[in-house]
Amino acid sequence: MKAPPGAPRLVVRLRSERLTALGFDPVDVLDTIQTAYQGAVAAQVYRQNQTTTVAVILDEASRRDPRAVGQLMLSSATGLRVPLRELADVFLTSGRYSILHEGARRRQTVTCHVDGRDVQSFVADARRAIAAQVSLPAGMYVEYAGAAQAQRAATRELLLHSAIAAVGILLLLFVVLGNWPNLLLVLVNVPLALAGGVLMVYLVNLFGAPGAGTLTMGALVGFVTLFGITTRNAIMLVSHYDHLVTREGQPWNLATAIRGASERLVPILMTAAVTALGLLPLALGSGEAGREIEGPMARVILGGLVTSTLLNLLVLPLLALRWGRWRARE
Repeated sequence: MKAPPGAPRLVVRLRSERLTALGFDPVDVLDTIQTAYQGAVAAQVYRQNQTTTVAVILDEASRRDPRAVGQLMLSSATGLRVPLRELADVFLTSGRYSILHEGARRRQTVTCHVDGRDVQSFVADARRAIAAQVSLPAGMYVEYAGAAQAQRAATRELLLHSAIAAVGILLLLFVVLGNWPNLLLVLVNVPLALAGGVLMVYLVNLFGAPGAGTLTMGALVGFVTLFGITTRNAIMLVSHYDHLVTREGQPWNLATAIRGASERLVPILMTAAVTALGLLPLALGSGEAGREIEGPMARVILGGLVTSTLLNLLVLPLLALRWGRWRARE
C-alpha cells in the first residue's frame, strides 16, 4: 500500500510579541479564527414550531486564500482593530492526514517505475547506492519489495518445478529408449534450442526498444516451453531411427540415417511451422499492454525453434550415426 500524499493545510502561527504589544488576548484571536473557519452560532429564529439556527462564517473563497485570511480584522479589548497578518504568520503548507503503520511501526513507501532495464539489476544497483550514500537514524531500516521480490520468488519456484519435471522426464525417456547414448542424443537438442532463444533475446535487446531484451519471467517460461517442443522433435527423429533398425531390420549406416531424417522432415517442419505461426502475433505485438508475459515468451520460442529445427535435421542425424545405439531384433 502506498503512503498517501500530504494534504494542503493553512497554518496561522501567532506572534506573541505582537499580541502583547497591541494588547490582544491569544485566546480571543484563536476564537475569532475558529469562528471564521468553523462558524459560530449567532442567533436562533423561531417560526411557529420550527427553530432555525443562524451562524456566521467566513465565505469559502476567503477561507481558501491565505491573503484573505490575513486581512481578517480583529478587535482588542480597547477597541483597536488590526488585520490578522499583523498578529500572526499566515501561510500554506502540507500535512499528512494519514500515517501508515505496520506492526506498530510507522512506514513510508517510496515507489518507482523501472523503464529501459530489468527490475532485478535495478534493485541490485539501488541496494548498493543506498547502502553507500544513505545513513538512516537509529530504529529505521529499509526493505525492498514489489515486482523485483515477486519476480525472484516466481523465478525460484519456476526453476524448482522445472527441475522436478525434468527429472521425471529423463526417467521416462530412459525407460523408453533403453540406453544412455540415445537419451543423450535427445538431450543434445536442448542446447541447440537454447542458443536460438538466447540469440533472439540478444537481437531484441540490440535492435528493439530499451529493456525489451531483458530476461524476464515471460522469457524464462519461453525457455521451459521451448525445451519441451524441441525435445519432442528430437524424440520423433530418434524413435523413428529405432523403428527402422529394430522393427524393419535396416542396418544402421549413413543411408538409414538419411532415410530417417528425410521421412521425419515433414512432421518436424509442420510442428515447428504451426507453433511459429501461432506465436507470431504475440511476438509482433509484445510491446502492447497485457502482453508482458506472452511477448517475451513468444520471442524466445520462435528463436529457439529456428535453430533447433535446422540443427535437428542437420546435426542430430550425424551425431546419431556416430553415437546412436540400436540393435535389430531377431
